[in-house]
Amino acid sequence: MTVFMTHKIVIFDTTLRDGEQSPGMSMNLEEKLLVAETLDAMGVDVIEAGFAQASDGDFEAVRAIAGRIKNSVVCSLARAKSGDIERAAEAIKPAKQGRIHTFMSTSEIHLTHQYRIDQNACLEMIKDSVTLARKFTDNVEWSAMDATRTEKSFLACAVEMAIKCGATTINLPDTVGYATPDDYGQLIKYIIENAKGADKIILSTHCQNDLGLATANSLAAIRNGARQIECTINGIGERAGNTALEEVVMAIKTRADMYPYKVDIDTTHIMRASRLVQNITGALVQVNKAIVGANAFAHESGIHQDGVLKHAGTYEIMTPESVGLLKSNLVMGKHSGRHAFKDKIKQLGFELGDNALEDAFTRFKLLADKKKDIYDEDIVALLDSESRREDAIQLESLHITCGTVGPQTAMLALRVGGEIRRATVEGNGPVDATYNAICALVPHVASLKLYQVSAITQGMDAQAEVTIRLETPEGRIINGNGANIDTLVASALAYINALCKLQSLQARETLVP
Repeated sequence: MTVFMTHKIVIFDTTLRDGEQSPGMSMNLEEKLLVAETLDAMGVDVIEAGFAQASDGDFEAVRAIAGRIKNSVVCSLARAKSGDIERAAEAIKPAKQGRIHTFMSTSEIHLTHQYRIDQNACLEMIKDSVTLARKFTDNVEWSAMDATRTEKSFLACAVEMAIKCGATTINLPDTVGYATPDDYGQLIKYIIENAKGADKIILSTHCQNDLGLATANSLAAIRNGARQIECTINGIGERAGNTALEEVVMAIKTRADMYPYKVDIDTTHIMRASRLVQNITGALVQVNKAIVGANAFAHESGIHQDGVLKHAGTYEIMTPESVGLLKSNLVMGKHSGRHAFKDKIKQLGFELGDNALEDAFTRFKLLADKKKDIYDEDIVALLDSESRREDAIQLESLHITCGTVGPQTAMLALRVGGEIRRATVEGNGPVDATYNAICALVPHVASLKLYQVSAITQGMDAQAEVTIRLETPEGRIINGNGANIDTLVASALAYINALCKLQSLQARETLVP
């Protein structure tokens, strides 16, 4: 039986590679490990952990993820260069299942203006790169960058070359988000019918969302024979982003009549993964975002409310529980013990070692002393912040003097690289004073472009979640976020988080945009 006649759809998540390449989405090692473990737990088939040759930091992240992941295939991207491929092979070596993903542009515009080579030279580069990658692993993916703007006959030749040299997955990406469902589906069908061996390997989609068609294009592709979808949590990625994992998975699950395929994703992990990526990157999804937006299961219209109360299926095509959206039940408080806390974090999809569990429990008790009602979202925010405890910059103390009678003053202490630094600085309001103090203790040239506050849960004592955005003179965007029952402390934590990311970004020698 040919591959495209099977019903299994491989879910290839590139949140940690393509998603992280978008402005402001950079993650540190601990954050990447947390995301990777979440993807593994939810049943993602392939995790593209990064671009090993991009920097030493990227290499170490791919290698660490490869050594930690239990079930998913761990993949590293590599250009059609021997150094890239060898570096990727070294990075995925600890993985139980590893993949090298190498790529080469095939469109005339890319070959002429970016690579300045002809089609024959392109085919030779495909031959050399795939052949080399195959020496390190029998799981090799090759991508035809800008496939949707490539002459079809040449694209078929390029695909044949990659298959002949040992590629087991062929990706036909819509790199610039140019395709529509009709022509993308026809492209998949054309390659199956015209590229020798294409019906024996897995054809993959990778759709950018420049025209808002990424999910529709991916679904059209699998109806025409593609059997892998490359996607990201919340659809994050370069420019307008990528196909959203939650959208394609729930479309397949909900519309089995149109998409009679199998995906191995445990959909009850979707909301947890979405919130995790939002918390780490600071990129909040819009309230009307499909599947994971705050309004995705909200009903305000009287007619809708009446129907849902009588039968949920009148206006809900999927249940909130199916994507892991559970009602916030007040099951934890200051009298809850370690055992109950351990059970709760397990329900929420976290696994902590003994030391980390003890630290988290201590912080939970401190929160419970300040906040009467502890919701699931509060615990998620608390646990997500655990990944930052080893950051080079830590908040030691913050005292604010503010009110109608100025000046507003921040007394701040930070631990920077193990050294305690202190400053007392005035500002135009308490947040400005706090941020002026941080700038005095950790000098940098980035400027604040966004400051946003939201409540994690309902109630007067809700924790505040602060998202900020910094921009460097070179135009680099860095997001940071922090959560605390004190809005000013959350504000400080968000700025510190952004600075840690900025320092990490500056330490990386990125080879490609």
